[in-house]
Amino acid sequence: MTTALSVQCPECVGTLEVRSDVLAAEIVICGNCSSELEVVATGPVVLAVAPEVEEDWGE
Repeated sequence: MTTALSVQCPECVGTLEVRSDVLAAEIVICGNCSSELEVVATGPVVLAVAPEVEEDWGE
């Protein structure tokens, strides 16, 4: 059983719950503002707004 950690959303400053076993580079969704957030560190958990995926048009 994994426990949840409370982390602050960098976009809306709301609180969201993430699993304690979350991995770096995972994407989580803020339940308050629906922002896609990337886990940039795991000890302690640090979130940042996930970069937009850009098309490479075959490059």
